[in-house]
Amino acid sequence: MQKRERFASRLGFILISAGCAIGLGNVWRFPYITGQYGGAAFILVYLLFLVILGMPIMIMEFSVGRASQKSAVRSFHVLEPKGTKWHITGYAAVLGNYLLMMFYTTVCGWMLGYVVKMLSGEFNGLTPDEVGGVFSGMLADPAYMTFWMVVTVLIGFFVCSLGFQNGVERVSKTMMSCLFIILLILAVRSVTLPGASEGLAFYLIPDFSRMIDAGLGEAIYAAMGQAFFTLSLGIGAMSIFGSFISKDRSLTGEALSICALDTTVALMSGFIIFPACFAFGIDPGQGPGLVFVTLPNVFNQMAGGQIWGALFFIFLSFAALTTIIAVFENIINFSIDLWGWERKKAIAINLVLILILSMPCVLGFNVWSDITPLGAGSTIQDLEDFIISNNLLPLGSMMYLLFCTSKYGWGWDNFIAEADTGSGLKFPKALRFYFTYILPLLILFIFIMGWIPKLFG
Repeated sequence: MQKRERFASRLGFILISAGCAIGLGNVWRFPYITGQYGGAAFILVYLLFLVILGMPIMIMEFSVGRASQKSAVRSFHVLEPKGTKWHITGYAAVLGNYLLMMFYTTVCGWMLGYVVKMLSGEFNGLTPDEVGGVFSGMLADPAYMTFWMVVTVLIGFFVCSLGFQNGVERVSKTMMSCLFIILLILAVRSVTLPGASEGLAFYLIPDFSRMIDAGLGEAIYAAMGQAFFTLSLGIGAMSIFGSFISKDRSLTGEALSICALDTTVALMSGFIIFPACFAFGIDPGQGPGLVFVTLPNVFNQMAGGQIWGALFFIFLSFAALTTIIAVFENIINFSIDLWGWERKKAIAINLVLILILSMPCVLGFNVWSDITPLGAGSTIQDLEDFIISNNLLPLGSMMYLLFCTSKYGWGWDNFIAEADTGSGLKFPKALRFYFTYILPLLILFIFIMGWIPKLFG
């Protein structure tokens, strides 16, 4: 059996785990729903749920990984009581990681493509409708999207091929450092634009009436959902990094640092988007339209917009690539743990597999656009996203939670002993009743609410 590598530094563990959590949802989904549901009022609700919903599951994933010294696919085998079937969760985690990469590689390819489009001046002088046409044209071109998807996959596996410390850890630390620098530069540029103050007021001044107007229940569910999904919980993506960390530090303090970094990126993204959109009288759109149509129009009107736009899409590319590198590392470790493959063999086989599995998403926007699995207007990507976001993430998180709190699983005492090993913040044991009986109901609520629009929409 190969010797398990370790993080070279505590900072590496925090930045890589944060890089896995920080993704494209932080950049376009968080700012939009924050504005929609009352600005700072929504942020307060979101932060509450991040602490009481997201963080505990993250700590449990880390604990399972560190105690077992295995990836998610084998960690339950090591820790489960004899004769139980908790290890089935590990196979679901494998499926979740592959599913995530089946569409995330394509979206990251869009980001890389847009860096080139910005640098080459492709958007210069275009009308808003023509900017929208560039995005539509990209989706309609399978060869272009395949090229950038392949580039994304090759970058991710190349980094992993350099090894854990020399590749994954070193490159992720560099990317995350650059991500924060670019984020800060863009935010300063945005908030100093003439007319940016209106966007700042929209974003930062609590407006509970807007939250109530949008529907208080809907706003609370949106806050719960964002706090839950932003951390990539439930598919063992965090568990793997727990297996690489030493026992010097308690896991609650480390999880707090990671959540803080994830939230900082989400909040700072709002400082880029809202002031810029309000400064130029453009209404912030939702989803891909915000990033690929609305913001290029903003950059078109901004002095030096070509450079600012390129920087923004480099920032987005780093956010996506840090997630991809982290998940590829997880997939490689699944293969090593399951079949005892050498790292090079695991990389070679999975590289080919990910390239093949990513093609349905690419073709779903053009050649296979007549396939609408979730109803009119839906794509193959929508189905892949629904399976993982609305099913595997909440159900996987539920399994980690029950495994760590139930006497029929690993159990509360074993979990606490692992989570509290080392110096630093300790897990709040006084809240055992909440974690055992109430938190599972909150996750079940998120799962059911995710299905309601599909069943009755």
